[in-house]
Amino acid sequence: MNSDTDEGFRAFVVGRWPRMLRTAYLLTGNHHDAEELVQTALARAYAKWGRVLRSDDADAYVWQIMIHANADRFRRRRIREWVTHRLPETPVADRTGQVEEHRSLMEALGRLSARQRSVLVLRYFEDMTHRQIAGLLGTREATVRSQITRGLARLRQDHALAGRRADVPAAAGSRGGAGVRAAAPEEAGSR
Repeated sequence: MNSDTDEGFRAFVVGRWPRMLRTAYLLTGNHHDAEELVQTALARAYAKWGRVLRSDDADAYVWQIMIHANADRFRRRRIREWVTHRLPETPVADRTGQVEEHRSLMEALGRLSARQRSVLVLRYFEDMTHRQIAGLLGTREATVRSQITRGLARLRQDHALAGRRADVPAAAGSRGGAGVRAAAPEEAGSR
């Protein structure tokens, strides 16, 4: 690649890193795996950077690479990893409830299938439409809607979210992700 192409890719990475890291964190459940997932996706995007630039939507192309890399990660996993959540050494009293909500949500998301987790994260954390998600995942909108419905149903029945049912959106088509969004990890970056 030439220096102009490298500079364009560098600018893309700088502009998208925080958002990609946040999404990857929600997909993987921990910061280290999230960084690895984003790096993998960006490495694959760099190798195909000319094709990425020729696509209609470079962001969607790279997000699709990341979603597929995460699915590959699930397929390759042989030994189940146990994610631990450590509280800060000096907890802040007003954030304790948020830490518990975050832990509960991450545990519940971790029990979903890779596809259900992907569609819920893209829908309620990235605010993508069903059409955008279907395009990223290479499937039909009806499949996306059914995966969202099934994923939300599993979250509503999840024991980790037992006292927090108001945080799970009521319907797949609603924009009621605000309650869930409150539990999004701040360490993974802002929009």
